[in-house]
Amino acid sequence: MNDTLVAHATRTIQAGSKSFATAARLFDPDTRRSAVMLYAWCRYCDDVVDGQSLGFAGESGDAHQGTESRRRLEELRDMTRRAYAGEPMREPAFAAFQEVVQRHAIPERYPLEHLAGFAMDVDETRYVSFDDTLRYCYGVAGVVGIMMAHIMGVEEETTLDRACDLGLAFQLTNIARDIVEDAAMGRCYLPAEWLRDAGIPEGEIAAAEHRPALARLAARLVDAAEPYYDSAQGGLPALTLRSAWAIATAHGVYREIGVKVKNRGAHAWDGRVSTGKAEKLRLLAQGARMAVTSRGETPAPRPVTLWQRPR
Repeated sequence: MNDTLVAHATRTIQAGSKSFATAARLFDPDTRRSAVMLYAWCRYCDDVVDGQSLGFAGESGDAHQGTESRRRLEELRDMTRRAYAGEPMREPAFAAFQEVVQRHAIPERYPLEHLAGFAMDVDETRYVSFDDTLRYCYGVAGVVGIMMAHIMGVEEETTLDRACDLGLAFQLTNIARDIVEDAAMGRCYLPAEWLRDAGIPEGEIAAAEHRPALARLAARLVDAAEPYYDSAQGGLPALTLRSAWAIATAHGVYREIGVKVKNRGAHAWDGRVSTGKAEKLRLLAQGARMAVTSRGETPAPRPVTLWQRPR
């Protein structure tokens, strides 16, 4: 294990996601190293596609920026394939990624599907229905859940479905929290059908006069995430106790963010919604209880009404 790569990945997760960083500390050391290194690759790819690592603001709408983002995305795809081919990787995030996918035999389709999720941003995909939004959530988060499950030793498809569900729930929560921030970058993940029904013009999502209606749509997203959070709990019995504790804690932290967004209503975007230290401690304890009670449980079948990932 390259300690330099681990240190780089740990700094990345601490800066990029305090919520997941809290949960990641609960993994056993080997799982934690692989999890943070995979996260570092995901974060790196996201930044590169948005142009952040090259000094761009990451805003959509400029033709040159779109062309440049497509070029960078294709480079990421090429580097990903070369990592799988065993070629030496100079970029730390890709060197870490290569070590993780080789160690845990993560199928190549998943990181490529993750990059396909970023391509939806680059192509400025318009999401008409909720299923369209879920397809985006799958690419940018559901497949990350699947790859993390592989790191935790999961291979059974039904349990991978639960890991995907947790990723979907996380991303739906993120979308609800970041609606206004995303709109400022020219991005909207809310289904156009929902916006039309709410009377919000697609080009005026962040307008102050639409905040009450926007709050109702955010609450609808948070509610839509609930069955995916519920389904994800069914994957806990397949994990070791420490991994189950980490995942249950992440489950609680992200779900709490969604609850806060819903409860704040039209004021949800006055400041970034997060959880404080005291709340995280409570959610750590709650995650521990959830992990312990999952031992030996036989989960209920996954509801057939939930969106099904491609296989």
